[in-house]
Amino acid sequence: MIRFVTQSAPMPAFDSRRVQQWIRAVAADYGFNVGDITFVFCTDEEELTVNRQFLQHDFYTDVITFDYTCHSVLSGDIFVSLDMIRNNSEQLGTVFVDELMRIMIHGVLHLTGQGDKTPESKAQMTQKEDLALAKLVQTI
Repeated sequence: MIRFVTQSAPMPAFDSRRVQQWIRAVAADYGFNVGDITFVFCTDEEELTVNRQFLQHDFYTDVITFDYTCHSVLSGDIFVSLDMIRNNSEQLGTVFVDELMRIMIHGVLHLTGQGDKTPESKAQMTQKEDLALAKLVQTI
């Protein structure tokens, strides 16, 4: 089951059924089924608290993924800072919901084992995000 919840941030507007289908399709591309994935939409400050408390990182970020995947079943909690997404979209000149979808699928890709710690893996991650976003357009 894929869930979308908020803390104090408002729920962003998107077609949740379509996004769920898309996430399942992307997971299948990597040989996974979807188990329990919860997207938690929050503010910058809430994301920073999670980053400090659980990862001992003292900086803001747009997404934090907690991976509970077992074998070929994706499961995890993905915290998404809506403040950071809004800021990123303004700086990049993109539409808010497009940036939101990129960051959401970024978290899902982490659950499939994709990394982004090196310049090479970061470039690969961006390519995989682009492929996944193209698939979202196809689910219309």
